[in-house]
Amino acid sequence: MNNTAFNNRVKNLNNKKVKAGDFVLYWMQSSHRVENNWALTYAANQANKANLPLVVFFGLSQDFPDANYRHYWFMLEGLKEVAAELKKNKTKFVVKVGSPAKILVELSKDAALVVVDKAYLKTNLGWYKYAAENCEAGLIQVEDNVVVPVEEASSKEEYSAATLRPKILSKLNYFLELPTAVALNRSSLNLEIDTINIDELEDILSTIKVDKTVDKSPFFRGGTSQANKNLEDFYQNDFVEYEKTGNNPENGLNSNLSPYLHFGQISPIYVALKMLRTNQLEKHRFLEQLIIRRELAINFVYYNNKYDSFSGLPNWAQKNLTEHLDDKREFVYSLNEFEEGSTHDKYWNAAQKEMVKTGKMNGYMRMYWGKKIIEWTKTPMEAFEWALYLNNKYELDGRDPNGYTGVAWCFGKHDRPWSKRSIFGNVRYMNDKGLERKFEMKKYLDRVKLLV
Repeated sequence: MNNTAFNNRVKNLNNKKVKAGDFVLYWMQSSHRVENNWALTYAANQANKANLPLVVFFGLSQDFPDANYRHYWFMLEGLKEVAAELKKNKTKFVVKVGSPAKILVELSKDAALVVVDKAYLKTNLGWYKYAAENCEAGLIQVEDNVVVPVEEASSKEEYSAATLRPKILSKLNYFLELPTAVALNRSSLNLEIDTINIDELEDILSTIKVDKTVDKSPFFRGGTSQANKNLEDFYQNDFVEYEKTGNNPENGLNSNLSPYLHFGQISPIYVALKMLRTNQLEKHRFLEQLIIRRELAINFVYYNNKYDSFSGLPNWAQKNLTEHLDDKREFVYSLNEFEEGSTHDKYWNAAQKEMVKTGKMNGYMRMYWGKKIIEWTKTPMEAFEWALYLNNKYELDGRDPNGYTGVAWCFGKHDRPWSKRSIFGNVRYMNDKGLERKFEMKKYLDRVKLLV
């Protein structure tokens, strides 16, 4: 193990030392996996070093912004696998319903040390802040859901992929390393700590307060085993063609890994190492998306606390869109019409219905989808709000740095000014004729019909 590189993933959140305790506690919040988990590996090593058992805790929040039954079901399927794997390694998995940070503080009273993984949205950062201020044990954070840790990649909000790419490439090989699994010296399975039964998914979801208006996806199952299956299928069957054609709506080639990356059910480092055939990352369409674009999105939400609002967009984009508030719109739709996919545009409707039914939308179509919401809404501010609402409600990888950044890109983020036009000003425009020039859109429509 490259100890220096690993140390750059580690941060002490409260500067407290190891104290007397009954166990080492790993607070699993963003990395819902056992394999290739740097935070879990670090916690296991600390437990062995202190000759203590390891306990893994997950806090099941009932009020995570925009989360609903679809997201919870997929997440709990993954956590069910986590519980089974931890049991094989003599580790108790404690799942409690409530405020994760507050429950963590209570559990920390009996812990010698607490280790936590890292996420980047305001809700998660608020949890870490509360825990750091109130935790009785030392609180160590290990960042493992990116290849290059966000602060190592850049100390500021980057303008575009072009400015972040060379910074990541310069450190890529340094951080492309996976942890070695650790066998625990002591079992925690007999420790008396209350927990809900993670195997009873329907019972859990029937008793907790969660929006049940969006059903689980019939096309995606949660868990590391399914993530690995999708990765292997893509690697064996679609990767070569994807590298040639990209995320083309007509052929539907996709790794389908974004929901699993969102919930930390698979390591991006593991995925990158499997796919990397050359040190020249820029030759790989897939790895450009997995590493550069994904970590650019994380850079955005980490350094810009207005990532979820129109005011978080670049000044030039806000100015352009605002200046064209009074431009005539040929079509103006209500939120309900958007949600039902009942616009005049068959391609937009197909993309919306694909998302509503499956929990995922083709990446290129998601760009087109967002652009047309700008064009068919009374104001760009309303368009931004509605695009986020729809994306976060139906996408399994919604409520994610990629989701917030993908919507913001439609409004000019990480892009440059283009030719001036009505409604958009200098913000990039897309239309159905462009889709038809680039792709055989009938194939896309036919594919979506089979799904919905």
